[in-house]
Amino acid sequence: MDEKVLHDIGKVELHCHLDGSLSLEMIRKLAKRIDLALPASDADLRKLVTAPPESEDLMDYLKTFDFIRPLLQSKEALEMAAYDVVAQAAAENVRYIEVRFAPNQSTDEGLSVAEATTAVVAGLHRAMSQFDIIARALVCGMRQLPLGTTGHMFELTAPLLTHGLVGGDFAGNEGAFPTAAIAPAIKQAQQLSVPLTLHAGECHEPANIAKALQLGLRRIGHATAIYDQPALIHQFVNAGATAELCLTSNLQTKAARSLKEFPYRALHEACAKITINTDNRTVSNTTLTREYWLFAQNFGVTLKDLLAFNHTAVDAAFCSEAQKAVLHARLEKDYQRYL
Repeated sequence: MDEKVLHDIGKVELHCHLDGSLSLEMIRKLAKRIDLALPASDADLRKLVTAPPESEDLMDYLKTFDFIRPLLQSKEALEMAAYDVVAQAAAENVRYIEVRFAPNQSTDEGLSVAEATTAVVAGLHRAMSQFDIIARALVCGMRQLPLGTTGHMFELTAPLLTHGLVGGDFAGNEGAFPTAAIAPAIKQAQQLSVPLTLHAGECHEPANIAKALQLGLRRIGHATAIYDQPALIHQFVNAGATAELCLTSNLQTKAARSLKEFPYRALHEACAKITINTDNRTVSNTTLTREYWLFAQNFGVTLKDLLAFNHTAVDAAFCSEAQKAVLHARLEKDYQRYL
């Protein structure tokens, strides 16, 4: 499939982490603000912020984020970072993106959770004023944090739900902190009417997916471990759940140790709802265009399939119904000349 066509067609992305998607140029700008010395060459800098191909597992992959964390400790830095990620997405014709981040990871130097969230939303709005894209934010609770801390984060950010924030997520080490263990925080977010997605099945733990479905979640990040679980796939489909698939990332983290362990084929054959995502543009050294190309090369995905996956993404998005109607129409127009 022509990669230029894949670049030119409209796209929707639901699973993109802010801290894992900063451009090298933005990393340099943010490092300069805090007098952090960086390698002179982009090639050497990329080695610091890109997951090694030989990552042993998810936790090995996540070590890369420790380098980025000090860069995102001010309102200005978060605003600049959010703008940067949306600008990258707009450059490859992403029409709608949900950018997720963990406010608690940006409070090391006194910033409040609400201030961090407001700053990210401001960056999204600045990008939308300049580019042809709709951008919204998701706040991530980190599984390893105390449940009370995560619950309080949702309490502080829930009032922003009508101002650019559209939902929440739970990320981090699901092996050590399974879905069942964080259920109280999930229920607290639900009581606050926070639309939720959840990382599950990224650490060879299909039970985390099953528990998420039991708790009423209908968007699952990765869902990788479902690939050889026919009963769980049946449950997933019957629940009307949507999978946020991230191919490059899953291969890097060994969530899928090979293409055979990636859940696309099993989910597609079961008529499950599927979306394609980058996860972390910089840490995984990818773009949404490249992810589309990889799906085409490895699984025979067609433009017709991609249009369907994007419509699925719009349906699962946490934006308003009016915005969804606009996006559905825009996608049809984008693909019309190619189908």
